[in-house]
Amino acid sequence: MTDQDPIYEIPTPEQAKSVLESKYEEAARVLEDEDQIERLLQKLEKLLKDIPLAGEAVSSLPVLISLVRSYVKKEYTDIPVSSVVAVVAAILYTLSTIDLIPDFVPVVGYLDDAAVIAFCLNHVSNEVEEYRAWRVANGKQLV
Repeated sequence: MTDQDPIYEIPTPEQAKSVLESKYEEAARVLEDEDQIERLLQKLEKLLKDIPLAGEAVSSLPVLISLVRSYVKKEYTDIPVSSVVAVVAAILYTLSTIDLIPDFVPVVGYLDDAAVIAFCLNHVSNEVEEYRAWRVANGKQLV
């Protein structure tokens, strides 16, 4: 490491909240287009295959993908739209090429993504748990 190498830190909860909220308007627009949301979810699934293990937040992405799919297909709508917007905003941030920490930075490049997802999960944890229970009660498997 040289004196000119940037030093990256894990974003604070306030920073994670700020970047998540900055994606809300875009997330609301994307959520209105079923084809666009499906492309977004497929892109995230592809990215997940390439991300090194980044903790519990990233491991929760499949249930978030499933929740958004179920909501868009109108299979599961017992959730405030604001919570779905927050989830889509976190997904948009994760897929964004503009991050607090660039994804190409070895090891730490995905820490900001994980922090934003963790903040989102904390924000919508009750709704995600209700969705998990609904999925189990209805015999739904993760796609």
